[in-house]
Order: sequence, then C-alpha cells, then structure tokens
Amino acid sequence: MAAGAGAAVVTAPGATAGVPRMWWPAPAKLNLFLHVTGRRGDGYHDLQTVFQLLDWGDEIGIAVTDEPAIVRVAGPAAIAADEDLTVRAARALQQAAGVRRGARLRVRKRVPTGGGLGGGSSDAATVLRVLDRLWGTGLGVPELARLGLALGSDVPVFVRGFSAWAEGRGEILTPLELPEAWYLIVHPGVAVATAGIFQAPELTRNSPLITIRAFSPAQTRNDCESLVRRRYPAVAEALDWLGERAGAPAGARLSGTGACVFAAFARAAEAERVAARVPEEWTSFVARGVNRSPLAAALSESE
Repeated sequence: MAAGAGAAVVTAPGATAGVPRMWWPAPAKLNLFLHVTGRRGDGYHDLQTVFQLLDWGDEIGIAVTDEPAIVRVAGPAAIAADEDLTVRAARALQQAAGVRRGARLRVRKRVPTGGGLGGGSSDAATVLRVLDRLWGTGLGVPELARLGLALGSDVPVFVRGFSAWAEGRGEILTPLELPEAWYLIVHPGVAVATAGIFQAPELTRNSPLITIRAFSPAQTRNDCESLVRRRYPAVAEALDWLGERAGAPAGARLSGTGACVFAAFARAAEAERVAARVPEEWTSFVARGVNRSPLAAALSESE
C-alpha cells in the first residue's frame, strides 16, 4: 500500500523496498502464577505474578506522517479503531510529548482477544516504544511505562521488555532470568472478560505474600482459575485435557484471567507432540519462553 502524503518510509530488513512501514513484534506473555493479595482503593487489585514473555505474538506496522492524525488503517474488525489500544497509545504519547506528527498503524492480530496473553497491552507497548524512537520524543522507558499503565496494568512489562516478577497492579517489576522452556498454549474458543472476573464477589483476594526466593510452580496457583472454571466450561475442559497430558509439577495453568491455558515442556518436540492431539474445536500453538522481549531486540538491531 502506498504511503499517504507526508509518510516517512521505514523499511524492515529484507522487506520490499518502498513499503511505508516496518513490522515490529508485539510479543505475548504468560502469567506463570497469579495471586490476588488485596483490593486497592483505586478499584484495582494488588497482585503477585511472574510474567513470562514469549517469542510469539502480534505484529504492528507503523509509518510516521507529517500530518497529526493517528489512523489505524488495518486491524481486527471486532475492535473499533478509536478503542484499539494501539491508537490510544499513540495519542497518549503524542499528547504527553507535544508531538505534531502522526502515524498510520497496522495490526496483524495473532493473539486471541480475551485470552489472558496480553495481546492488546503488548500492541500498545510496541507503539509507545517505536513511536518514541521514530518521533524522536526521547521520553525513555520509565516514562513510557508510566504512560502505559494508564492504558492497562500489563502494558509496563511489555514496555520494559523483560520477563519479570511483578507486584502492585503488575507495574512493580523485578527482572527474572527464567529457565528455558517451551509452552503449549491452548485457546478453547471463548473470550474471558477480565473486568468481570476481578469484580466477582467470590474471587479470592487475600492470598498471602510470598517472596521471589519462595517462588516455585508447585507452590503457586492462579487465584482466578476456580472462578473462570465455573463461568466458562470450555476453559475448564481445556485445563483438564491439558493437565492430563502435561504432568508435574505445575500441570496446566490459566494465564491471567484466561481464556488461554498452558503447560511447560523442556523441549519443543514434547510440546509439539501434545499439540498434535489438541481437539479440533480448539486452537493451539507452541512458543518459546524468552527473558528478553523480541521488541527490545528489534529496537536494538535497528539503532
């Protein structure tokens, strides 16, 4: 697609010359556990979790323009452009930095909506990091993470670009070097509304605090899982199916508030063998856990 008036041409390595954008990774994440430790006065919850970044996710095409409009020219039909977190992130950065230039955004959506994998938050983080570079705003990662928190609790971990131990709403982050693992992620074909789960009166909100040193898969859980199981039978079925095939110590887990469930394997081939048996009515994929975000790597390579 040809660039609009004033568009800056940014071409990915190996891409067709003249394409007015570069495709940037927006990686998915898993919550290896999720403890809800209290309810906050601002309406959010205090949490403890481990964010495991993946080498798989969405892709965002970004072209800078001299006109101030932020336009999503391609994206998921189910999400209105003005409600898309990519558009909201670009506008938030534009306002915070006093930028007069604009951008044309394209979203290649692979991460399922309502899946608990942070797809929309990661898309927003990619836009913040890349436009900070392309617009030359120079806000830097800490300020971008602060801007991102207003868009969603998961945005800061994607902005900062590392797998992490997280507390607070999820924005108090300590980098972790997690052992290499391959994950089979199964999506049972439903979307879980995060707000509905966190607003439910029966949600457990008093899990005791643990330390990073005490973290182990066998001694943690997802506090949202029992509630999601009751409300979404398809998720319960997927958890049971995968749990029977994943083995110890953690078995199958819910990521975030779901709907995606996952299990860890030491080798890709093991995960692929189980993936080949996933029922046809579900979708699945195998991804490698990474400690450094593919977005951070792409930004470094493009310097």
